[in-house]
Parts: sequence; structure tokens; C-alpha cells
Amino acid sequence: MLHVVLPVGPLQCNCSIFGDEKTSQAIVVDPGEEISKITAILDRHELKVKAIVITHGHIDHVAGAAKLRELTGAPVYMNERDREQLDMLHLQAGWLGVATPPKVEIDVSATDGAVLQLGAADFEWLLPTGHTRGSLCLWIPQEKKLIAGDTLFSASLDRTALPGGTGARIDTCHGGFAE
Repeated sequence: MLHVVLPVGPLQCNCSIFGDEKTSQAIVVDPGEEISKITAILDRHELKVKAIVITHGHIDHVAGAAKLRELTGAPVYMNERDREQLDMLHLQAGWLGVATPPKVEIDVSATDGAVLQLGAADFEWLLPTGHTRGSLCLWIPQEKKLIAGDTLFSASLDRTALPGGTGARIDTCHGGFAE
């Protein structure tokens, strides 16, 4: 399975492109911006987008989703609990001093434990709260990979005080969530 990580947008959100060489299908996770770079990778590998997955509703993860959906016709998967984040894109854009992106519609609401398949790989939905109320992660057991969105950060585990966060933090001593 092809996996390309492409930092996009002013905050350099990690957009992941997964491609199955046998089916020529792809899943794009967090198309934050720079859709031309994303489509260039899809074109280079002759991949058709099967699904667009958004790990949470912050602008750096969703800014390019509407355009990618328009170009590919692929459905957008996101946790419905983050719809309020989509309604605040204009505020998020103001905080960053960027233009407000087109609002993307959620085609399929992610549910805990659901599975999206790409070739022989299962993309299992995990819905941790913390960073936002609607955060989602993707566990791909065949690849031994977890796409965590902003649930985990390098050298930091506690980014839950941002607007939309639950205030719960990951308890690094006990491996679970703490209030």
C-alpha cells in the first residue's frame, strides 16, 4: 500500500494519501489545502479517490476538502460531533489571517468501530475525545499505522484546551484519559 504524507497549508497539516495499487483507489486524510499538490500525487500514481476523511473540524484539516470533493466526487467522512467546528471556519480563518474556505458537507458520519476498506486494508474508526469533541483516528492493523489527526503531537499530548476541545487530557501516567 502506498502511503504519502504531505504537509499542506500555513500550519503544515499532515495530509495522508493512501493508495491501493491493485484497485487504483485512494483515501485522502485531512486535505488541509494545496489541493494541486494532492492531485499531482494522485495523478502520478493513477489513483481515484474513494473517500475523503477528516480527522476533526479545524481549518488546517478541512480547508481543501470541499474542493477535493468537487474535483473527485468522493464522499467526505467525518464525525458529526465536529459539525460546530465547520460552522466556525470563518472565525478560525480570522485567527490565522487567511481566507475562509468553502464549507464542506459531511456525507458519512464516522462512528466508533466502523471500518472503511481500501484494497485488503481495514481503516478502523476510533473516536477519542480531547482535541475536539468530534476527533477521529484511523487504525490500519494490516499496516500497523495509526492516523491520529491532532489527537497526538510530537513531544506533546495535551492539546485539548483549544476551541472545541473537551478539556480532558491524555493521562501519560495511566495511559488513559483524565479529567
